[in-house]
Amino acid sequence: MDLFDAIHLARLQFAFTVSVHIIFPAISIGMASFLAVLEWRWIATGDRAYKDMYLFWSKIFAIGFGMGVVSGVVMAYEFGTNWSGFSRVAGNITGPLLTYEVLTAFFLEAGFLGIMLFGWERVGPRAHFFATLMVAIGTLISTFWILASNSFMQTPQGFAIENGRIVPVDWLKVIFNPSFPYRLAHMTIAAFIVAGFIVAACGAWHLLRGRDDAPIKRSFSMGLWILLLLTPIQILVGDAHGLNTRQYQPAKIAAIEGLWETEKGGTALNLIGLPDMQAETTRYEIQAPHLGSLILTHSWTGEIRGLKEFPPRDRPYSPILFWTFRIMAGLGMLMLLTALLGLLLRRGGRLYHARWFQRLVLCMGPSGLVALLAGWITTEVGRQPWTVYGVLRTEDSVSPITAQQAGVSLLIFVIVYFLVFGVGVYYMLKLMKHGPAAHAAHGEPMAHPGLHNRALDMLEEEE
Repeated sequence: MDLFDAIHLARLQFAFTVSVHIIFPAISIGMASFLAVLEWRWIATGDRAYKDMYLFWSKIFAIGFGMGVVSGVVMAYEFGTNWSGFSRVAGNITGPLLTYEVLTAFFLEAGFLGIMLFGWERVGPRAHFFATLMVAIGTLISTFWILASNSFMQTPQGFAIENGRIVPVDWLKVIFNPSFPYRLAHMTIAAFIVAGFIVAACGAWHLLRGRDDAPIKRSFSMGLWILLLLTPIQILVGDAHGLNTRQYQPAKIAAIEGLWETEKGGTALNLIGLPDMQAETTRYEIQAPHLGSLILTHSWTGEIRGLKEFPPRDRPYSPILFWTFRIMAGLGMLMLLTALLGLLLRRGGRLYHARWFQRLVLCMGPSGLVALLAGWITTEVGRQPWTVYGVLRTEDSVSPITAQQAGVSLLIFVIVYFLVFGVGVYYMLKLMKHGPAAHAAHGEPMAHPGLHNRALDMLEEEE
């Protein structure tokens, strides 16, 4: 296999651009709903701390939203430049689905975003809350259509082949394909978890530096409540998604588990190991007997098909899937542990005083994004060698481009992305370093313990 031919360079380019892109929609999806909760609490209680938090986190949302839009446009061009075969064959499905996303979600978001960000002094509180709610709903509608398109590529149904092209026969079946509900729930909850960890980690940073005012403590507390509520649900959704994947994409499951032989009477789980595609074995594995059957079939003796049951050209690349899945699952367990530790400390009244726990939350801040990326790599690499599973192969989807063209454009993308989006991420982190403003009872900003007044002056000048 030549890793530097046109098809692999085109795949690497799309993988790079989509990996950078997905970070920002995940942040904006989670943050939009979090902002809606904050404004609802401010209207209901009149507590200024909620408004301070809203004003601060809306800046993070705005940066994420803007960079998500810019990075998403690039991928639309790639469908034409690098993947014209896919666009030609599957465009009758993916084109309308992405158009619906623009017509319903993007217009809704764009229509109310200005009011949400700049309308505090121009509209009443309830009208402003309505705008925030519409933006949050818009991000969820966008998630709906994007996941419908991606899920069709994973588990296609409701279509026919006419003149070598995929055409819709039943749009309800196209949209609500077998994997769609699981992917939609999994991605949406993942975005909320991403936001929860970012908010909690920002609170932890400032608690460690000596700030303990209401916006900081509530950011820390609310972020942990989000994680405590959603992490167990995400694990259950992930389990259901795994059962669905075993039914409709059994080769993906075999590659994830590094399983080569179909074991009768119960399948062991490879906890760690090094899958070898050439030797058709998993080296240095450490196994747990029957655990694979228990997890993937909910039966002690359930049977899971091994990779050797599939032709070599139809097998996903197990070494990547094996470890990206374990990164995602391992981080999921750490997330649950973090949320439970937070609950125990909260019950003991030590949540804001346990510095070791605050350091743990700070270190776990990026874990939501890392798990999200690992999960997407598992999903997309596991679909290979198909772009539309079982219908259109990746090698038939690529444009007639040369390796040089794909390689040069990839290099340009890497340089530009690191410059443009690197600056955006840097500015996000700079804002989070300062944190939300804190106000005294009479409405004037309070001094921030542990921060120099000069830093506060710099922040006010930037605003």
